[in-house]
Amino acid sequence: MGPALFSLAGVVLGAGGSLFGQYLVTRASTRQSEIEEAAVHRAELKQVILKFLSIASRVEKAVLTHPRADVGAAGTAIDQLVDDLWLAQAEIDLSARSEPLRGAAYRYAARLAEAARGELTDAAALRAPQVRFFDAAYADMWPGQRREAGGVSTPR
Repeated sequence: MGPALFSLAGVVLGAGGSLFGQYLVTRASTRQSEIEEAAVHRAELKQVILKFLSIASRVEKAVLTHPRADVGAAGTAIDQLVDDLWLAQAEIDLSARSEPLRGAAYRYAARLAEAARGELTDAAALRAPQVRFFDAAYADMWPGQRREAGGVSTPR
């Protein structure tokens, strides 16, 4: 009877070890899949954010170099840039995982549109929405990590 019990215990331990090993493999596979999905999301969101920032920069530059009183070709070009800006903002709205990023992109685009309409003449008024947008973009791309405030950090 002793050898039979040892054989049964061996089978039970072997099955338990096999199930535990399978659990560990599944858990590692799930984690790897989550990491890959996050990387794909970051890459997609990065492209959308860079497009938005490129257009935002062009809107700001156009508004600062051509006051809204200049109608005609410059005004038409600014109107087209603002339309492109809203489309880029909509892409962020679709790609973002977090509501703070969606809201920050909207508020930044709205301030730029105000500047394009001549309602905002101080470029410094665009900095706060821009900073909030960058903070929200960072938080959406790397959730749970704090963005370092200030300049470039030096290694210690």
